Amino acid sequence: MPTPSITVRGLLLDMDGTLVNSDAVVARVWRGWATEQGLDPEEVLRVAHGRQGHLTMATVLPGRPVEQNLADNRALLAKETADLDGIVPVPGAPAFLAAVEPLPHALVTSADRGLSTARMGAARLRMPQIRITSEDVSASKPDPEGFLKGAAELGFAPAECAVFEDSGAGIAAGLAAGMPVVGIGPRAAAHSPTAHVPDLEAVRVEPLQDGRIRLSFHG
Repeated sequence: MPTPSITVRGLLLDMDGTLVNSDAVVARVWRGWATEQGLDPEEVLRVAHGRQGHLTMATVLPGRPVEQNLADNRALLAKETADLDGIVPVPGAPAFLAAVEPLPHALVTSADRGLSTARMGAARLRMPQIRITSEDVSASKPDPEGFLKGAAELGFAPAECAVFEDSGAGIAAGLAAGMPVVGIGPRAAAHSPTAHVPDLEAVRVEPLQDGRIRLSFHG
């Protein structure tokens, strides 16, 4: 979609699918869980991207006890944190993180602190100094709470921050927060982000003299 540029003051970065390609691990863990529950693994995976695990479970198994979902979620998180096979950076992620290092930015992820540390480390990516993880919010994406907290941590109004996201839940959260959203990768295109690019190689980050950040896109 043609959006020549977006100018903001802060950047809010999702992790899985945006900076880190963890699809192989996510597919392994969630296909196993779906099969155990007698569910269609592909249908569960369509829901799982970008959400906290217990919310995915509540969505695909409505009426299931919350305690059971939370217990299953703890078990799956342990599996995901231990399984780092196949985790790689999204194309352009190392250069993108280098470009934004001196600029106001934060990680906003549905992962917990342990999982985000493990995956960023496995992909050999720098962890942003500010990060909002599942421990910091009361509601998962598509609720905007995480992105609103990220903007507050950076000290900017929501509309002054751009979100980078790959999932439908994450894009919905960013838009609900009143922020422009840069959709990354093939999953993002169907969810009407403000701009869409195939990966981070297609994003140019330009600091402006007044302290703002201009994002431009190609590809």
